[in-house]
Amino acid sequence: MVEKKKVCVIGAGVSGLAAALAFRQRGHDVEIVERGYDLGGVWEPSRSYPEVQTQSPKDLYRYTSMAMPDNYPEWPKGTQVHAYLKSYAEQNGLVPLIRYGTKVVSMQRRNGAKGWTVELETGDGTTTTEDFDFVAVCTGNFSEKRELVHPGQDAFVAAGGQVLHSSEYTDPATVRGKRVVVLGFSKSATDIAVNAVNSGAAAVTIVYLEPVWRIPYFIGGLINFKRILYVRAQEVMFPSWNQPLLARLAHAMAKPFVWANWRGLESLLSLQLKLKKTGLRPKVPIETSINCSVPIVTPGFFDMVADGRIKAIQGTIAAYDEATVILSGGERVKADMAILAVGWKSGLPFLPEEHRRKLVEPDGQYRLYRVIANPDLPDMGFVGFNSSFCTVLSAELAANWLVRYADGKLGRQPTHQEMTDNIEMMLRWKRDERPAAGVYGGLCVAPYHFKHFDELLADIGATKRRRNALAENFAPPNADAYAGYLKSAPDYRAA
Repeated sequence: MVEKKKVCVIGAGVSGLAAALAFRQRGHDVEIVERGYDLGGVWEPSRSYPEVQTQSPKDLYRYTSMAMPDNYPEWPKGTQVHAYLKSYAEQNGLVPLIRYGTKVVSMQRRNGAKGWTVELETGDGTTTTEDFDFVAVCTGNFSEKRELVHPGQDAFVAAGGQVLHSSEYTDPATVRGKRVVVLGFSKSATDIAVNAVNSGAAAVTIVYLEPVWRIPYFIGGLINFKRILYVRAQEVMFPSWNQPLLARLAHAMAKPFVWANWRGLESLLSLQLKLKKTGLRPKVPIETSINCSVPIVTPGFFDMVADGRIKAIQGTIAAYDEATVILSGGERVKADMAILAVGWKSGLPFLPEEHRRKLVEPDGQYRLYRVIANPDLPDMGFVGFNSSFCTVLSAELAANWLVRYADGKLGRQPTHQEMTDNIEMMLRWKRDERPAAGVYGGLCVAPYHFKHFDELLADIGATKRRRNALAENFAPPNADAYAGYLKSAPDYRAA
């Protein structure tokens, strides 16, 4: 018999909602702690820049039990994603479980008992402690803003300039008539640069360290990129972990054809995106850099760089002067506003240092089995840290894996030693064979999402019947099919 647990879910974004539902469906008592005043995480409106939209098509950015509305575009806007998440929470009875405006300050292992004592702080500064049998951390890779302060910033602001993190750019009217410098080259950086041009900025400059490969929504103007990057046939072109000898031999024999495939894709992208004309063609092979940080092309960005509406300068910000941004190469750019699209950091400030050392390596790599659990941190797991091209499905599968792991109900329940050995193997693989897998502290399963999902389903004990193996090799993940896989696993409820 499985004992009913009192579960604390930290975060009410995509991953937190998935975790809360998974534990609740198995009969556990769930409380969701959310420091903000609305659900949605990165899709919460107050932290979304104008015109933000998904990088994944809507059929891949959904829960298995609920499709996005038919009237949504293929790549929904941020407000639509937020509405979808809110509807999902309401339909599954999760909204009453959320404690808004509540921050996790610290947590400690309970004395002489399983679980954790969690210190919580509400918006008025009141702190309380509460005991939980299990904690699901669902804060993801984008929980804390990465802050940058450069010399001269105070004088720049005192003279009327503005310095914003990308998440603070929420009103396009603020750039009208202004000279804007955007620092960064992520999807958010290029989105904001294009939005600034379209919103009437007087001048827009984007400052970047290195050009990166990015993928258009339609490759060659015709092929939806999900038909290329989201299929098994492309995934097997990447050597992965724990490959049997036969698979390694097959990959070695196919190497010339794989090489030609990537060079062809590079040539097509260079032509379509005007990479040579703009001077933005990356120097590294595309296959060595494909991971969760590969951005989708912002429509219009390369055209605007090509015709001068956006000026692209390689380097970074070195300092500010009055009404001027000074770059590392010595360039001085007149500016009224600097928008720092420098991303986020995944942090666990509430976890004591003694426990954090068990979780995070000195080089920043996370010690997580299946990117979900650490054998030395009992009664705790992480949902949504397994970032991929299919974020929602990744989180939902991780949530279903985690509740069974917590209850000892996995079909393949790993021992402490098996988890430790697997973690060590994955760390070696990321460091020595696939450095690109180290992005976000190793919390990225792309482009190996199919293999990762297969491992989770096998652990869960799900039956995965493939109707047409050949066709499935060229099809993106199907959320409805994964719903069936999850339902095939042995059923149980805590009591």
